[in-house]
Amino acid sequence: MLVKENLSFLLVCAAVFAGLTALALVAQKLLIRDMRKLPPARYVAYMAMFAALSGVLMLIEIPLFFAPNFYKLDLSEIPVLICAFSMGPAAGVVCEFLKVVVKLLLKGTTTAFVGDFANFAVGCSFVLPASIIYHTHRTFKRAIVSLAAGGLIMTVFGSIFNAVYLIPAFSRLYRAPLEAIIAMAQEVNPRVTSVTGLVVMCVVPFNLVKAVVVSVITVPLYKRVKKLIKMDA
Repeated sequence: MLVKENLSFLLVCAAVFAGLTALALVAQKLLIRDMRKLPPARYVAYMAMFAALSGVLMLIEIPLFFAPNFYKLDLSEIPVLICAFSMGPAAGVVCEFLKVVVKLLLKGTTTAFVGDFANFAVGCSFVLPASIIYHTHRTFKRAIVSLAAGGLIMTVFGSIFNAVYLIPAFSRLYRAPLEAIIAMAQEVNPRVTSVTGLVVMCVVPFNLVKAVVVSVITVPLYKRVKKLIKMDA
């Protein structure tokens, strides 16, 4: 039974990665008219640099007082966003995937891979729409709008995805009853009495805080990094 569940989880992961990559490529082709081309060597070098930095940042986890300890803030989306803003939505999705690979190589998993998959999928729900919106008209104002839109989409998607799939999957694969997961949330917020309560009172504010913090740091950093790597966007 466990083997079947693990295989099913891996297939879902592969399908989500393939679907997000395809969506990013289609968006680049249909919505972004002046997508710049980088020499292959520079493309690979930048991708490796951003993914490596993001993977290391995944190791630095910041607990938040209103969320149980399996929800911790990391800043790994910052290099991924800079990559996506510099090189396009597809590069952002691949970088998001590679950063998780780097993190797994450095530390492994403590959440039966569910947390790592969540970081990728929910991260893409931020990076992908933000980069698509930004690349339609690359200005400072559009960057702010794109980050705000991406953060809102991440908050909505991340919350629904946690309730419908991620929390039940973690319960099955980690062999932790849902009641135990809810009890962990109750330790920081006694009002949490169900999965819905966990999502509303912990996951929603967690994603909002992450969106704001990452966006505030990304904007000034991107302006500097694009000059260093000779990107003119």
